[in-house]
Amino acid sequence: MENDEEASNLKGVVAHRLVGRSILASVKFPILKPRSLFHRETAKDDAVAGLVLGVESIPDGLASGLLAGVNPVAGLYGYLYGMIGGALFTSTAFMTVQATGAMSIIVADVDLASRDNPARSLFTLTILTGLVMIIAGLLRMGAFLRFVSNSVMTGFITAVGINIVLGQLNDFSGYDAQGGNRIARTFDLLFNLNEAKLAPVVVGTVTIVLIVGLQRTRLGALGMVVAVAVGSAVAAMFQSADHQVELVRDIADVPNSLPFVQLPIISEVPYLLLPAISLAFVGLVQGAGVSAGFPNGDGSLPSNSQDFIGQGAGNVLAGLFQGTPVGGSMSASAIVTDAGARSRTALFFAGLVMAIVLLAFAPLVERIAIPSVAGLLIVVGIGTIKPAKVRTVALTGKVPFLVMSITLVLTMMIPLQFAVMYGVTLSVLLFVIRQSSRLVTFRLELQDDGRVREVKPPLELPPGEVVVLQPFGPIFFATATVLLDQMPTVTPLSRHSVVILRIRGSDDAGTTFLDILGKYAQSLRDADCKLMIVTNNQHVINQIDERMVTQAIDAENVYRGTEYVGEMVRQAYTDALAWVAEQTAESGQATETAEVGSNAETVLTSRRSSHEDMSSDQLAL
Repeated sequence: MENDEEASNLKGVVAHRLVGRSILASVKFPILKPRSLFHRETAKDDAVAGLVLGVESIPDGLASGLLAGVNPVAGLYGYLYGMIGGALFTSTAFMTVQATGAMSIIVADVDLASRDNPARSLFTLTILTGLVMIIAGLLRMGAFLRFVSNSVMTGFITAVGINIVLGQLNDFSGYDAQGGNRIARTFDLLFNLNEAKLAPVVVGTVTIVLIVGLQRTRLGALGMVVAVAVGSAVAAMFQSADHQVELVRDIADVPNSLPFVQLPIISEVPYLLLPAISLAFVGLVQGAGVSAGFPNGDGSLPSNSQDFIGQGAGNVLAGLFQGTPVGGSMSASAIVTDAGARSRTALFFAGLVMAIVLLAFAPLVERIAIPSVAGLLIVVGIGTIKPAKVRTVALTGKVPFLVMSITLVLTMMIPLQFAVMYGVTLSVLLFVIRQSSRLVTFRLELQDDGRVREVKPPLELPPGEVVVLQPFGPIFFATATVLLDQMPTVTPLSRHSVVILRIRGSDDAGTTFLDILGKYAQSLRDADCKLMIVTNNQHVINQIDERMVTQAIDAENVYRGTEYVGEMVRQAYTDALAWVAEQTAESGQATETAEVGSNAETVLTSRRSSHEDMSSDQLAL
């Protein structure tokens, strides 16, 4: 016994190691091949693209920190270290791991200000988000993203865009609006427009106009940098005229040095776990969009699971160096590719540019105007809203439109980390509803010439017939009752008939399906009929054998399909015809015997009656 236990434990350890190796077998981390991180022939193009992305990331990083409601410098550090950490591990060469608007909104809703140490709680949240992403990557959960419906993501992203715009109105107007959420604060501003200050509005408007105009010129993404610089210059002019305009230095100090490592607060993990899961989910979904939209130059296929690990590594590095949570950024990836990047080396150049700016030009960064950053975020928020996608979902059907609308309203009204979870739940429900409505059952009529005809099943099971049924679609708990409704109803007249159910493509029957199948089989048996099952999956057969479906299905009536399509269906059909003929013959003989017995009884009764009549006559004589 001890030897058996030791052998079993050894097998478990070996299996565990094999699983771990199989998970990492297909992973090719760039950091493991340092020479692949730099290519001399592409260095010039990558350096130019890195310069563009690095300079653009300064105001964008400040904006993400401001949007998250934390120290804007934390946004800069998140951009810098998240980008470098991600580039060392992702399979998608041009995936730029930076903060996204959706992730920043989630951070803003976490209420870190209520914690004992808000700054360290933020860094803990970033590291925890990274760990969740890494675990998701190691468990190969990239495939599960397909269960998130387009209607849910459209509603979520649209609401995020609206939230970004509404969240900047205070900084844009200079009025401190009050309210429980962004919508309430927006209405408060609308009712008090006279309280808006001229200087911030002008600075923000100038920034917006310049961004929209300059992005259409050769400056491209650098137009954002120029627009923020000009807006900040306008703010300086207002300040010289004694008009107050808030600057970065008014809310945070930008050190002319890089941060030291900051360890997380372990006791904060229970409070931050749900937001971390929500952040990881949003970041991974958006990162999957980057993987699909920016193919590798060498033709290699990206891996969502490896990209999960890469984004997780970026978050762990960003959290250790006092940054905000980050994820695959579609806009930043587009900037670096549009600027001419030819390899992931451009991302390292961008990080180097950001580090140089922070070390050498920190005083200039502090003079960036907050209304100018708010104008930048308003442009980003409006760009996030895609009316064409909303229109497409609306035209798809009532259910997708309803799901999109519910997701949008929830995202607008409740904290984003909860809205994300509700969105995932809606995706699962929508998936179940769609799958259950796709199950269609046909009757297969087997012709003598070998052809098979598909027709609608009869509403009621006729007597003395063999009915072959083929359900098309997924078979699971939600479709079990749908299948039952589509099968012919068993009546007292349905005697000596056989229903053959052909199950293909299902690897798990499930208890709900087996219970319903058992009840149907019992109703057939009560009417002197029977059920046969043909399936090509041994696991389904084992489930039926284990439960025997309330003993209403005999093991001999379960047929295992072969590699030849339709072979066992015809075998079951032949056996069913023989059974029906046998039952009909026995019924006929029983009926004939009953008729003979009835006739004999009638003769005897007649003779008795005649004898009694004769006796009466004799007595009378």
